[in-house]
Formats: sequence, C-alpha cells, structure tokens
Amino acid sequence: MVMGINSQSDIAANLQIGPTDQGMVRIYVEAEGVDLPLDFDPEEATEIAEELLAAAEAARDMGKTGGKPKKPRR
Repeated sequence: MVMGINSQSDIAANLQIGPTDQGMVRIYVEAEGVDLPLDFDPEEATEIAEELLAAAEAARDMGKTGGKPKKPRR
C-alpha cells in the first residue's frame, strides 16, 4: 500500500513538539511500534511552521469550496 498526502489511514499517533537542551526543535512522533524523534534547527522549524500554516489556509479554503481549489482573483 502506497501512502501519500491524500491517502486516508486508521493509524493513530501522538505528536509532541518542543525545544531540546541542545538548541534544536524536536518533533516527536509516537505510534504503535514507532518512536520517531525529528530534530530541526530553529530556522528549519520556522520554515516548517510557515508551511503548516500555508497548508492549513489552503485546506480551509478548499473546505469553503467543497474540496475544489479556489479560483484566482482577478
């Protein structure tokens, strides 16, 4: 089975985000059989946060249009 952004899943996971004592930002994913610590420097973490916000805005817009991308304004 190939997973992707649009693939639905019944997998449940816990997500923790916080600073480490080494000055990194850690995203920690825990699921059945998986413990995945991902460390990023603060600049990378900021980029990830910006991408997450942009994706949330796009998803919000798609929800308003019934899942269709919104038309560009002219």
